Amino acid sequence: MDRIDAMKVFVAALDEGSLAGASRKTGRSAAAVSRAIAFLEQHVGVPLLHRTTRSIKLSEAGERYALACRKLLMDLDEADRNAAGERSVPRGTLTVTATVFAGVEILRPIVDAFINEYPTVSVRLYLLERPVNLIDEGMDLALRITHLADSSLVARRVGEVRRVVVASPRYLATHPRIVEPADLAKHQAIALSHMGLESWSFPAPEGSSVPRAIVLSPRLVVNNVRGAIDSVVDGYGVTRLLSYHVAPELKQGLLQVVLADAEPAPIPVHLVSPNGRLSVPKVRAFVDFALPRLRARFALLAKEAAMTPAKTIQPRRGRMSAE
Repeated sequence: MDRIDAMKVFVAALDEGSLAGASRKTGRSAAAVSRAIAFLEQHVGVPLLHRTTRSIKLSEAGERYALACRKLLMDLDEADRNAAGERSVPRGTLTVTATVFAGVEILRPIVDAFINEYPTVSVRLYLLERPVNLIDEGMDLALRITHLADSSLVARRVGEVRRVVVASPRYLATHPRIVEPADLAKHQAIALSHMGLESWSFPAPEGSSVPRAIVLSPRLVVNNVRGAIDSVVDGYGVTRLLSYHVAPELKQGLLQVVLADAEPAPIPVHLVSPNGRLSVPKVRAFVDFALPRLRARFALLAKEAAMTPAKTIQPRRGRMSAE
């Protein structure tokens, strides 16, 4: 059996989440898919997948092998297009990654418009709440909301976001005032599992060089941004999120920012790609298409997050009041 062909079947199984899905995607029988996976496992000498009746899961060795397979197949695909003289035409599959909230709310509409504009390009949008190694995992681009470390990535800044503490007006009206970070100890914290579970840090106060860390005992911990927003809007506590997460709620007056004077420095937002990928037409086309749209979107979100409505919004219908 051809090893490259078997790798394509292996990657298809991972993308589809099952051997049956790989069978449908590749047009092969279920037995042929199983033989391809078995061929690779025999070749490398270790199990690559843990199989159940409904799903598959990568083994530890399989995770490393999958990264190598994706990179190899991507390089072969690019080599084929180059040999065919297609370097000047955007075509093929573009892989892009972002966090879940940013991917759904910001990047996904731009991707939709892009594939409508470029019918010869398809996109795989991976929404993940973990660091992604673009080179090892064969990704073309990522939307990164963080301070970038020195690397071989090429970064283009598209905006910045703030780290804000927010609560609903009706919660603030019935609980102690929040004047300084230490006051948060008197309040019900709603924590996002990947944005500070045990403590929230703040810059050092004037006259000190020691940052402030506020120890939390969260009443609620969620691993989804939307879940945290809804609970805070409904008056169940205080949370800390990024300004773009809550820009619409701040604009509408559903939430208010507290401790604005104690916020850390803004966090930059970049569209990044591995060094050399911008020479690929599909990547260059997407970067040129997405950059002005991303910059306009983050500028609008920053403006909305800075708004302070004059009126207090009443509790939403159908929701239990925290009062």
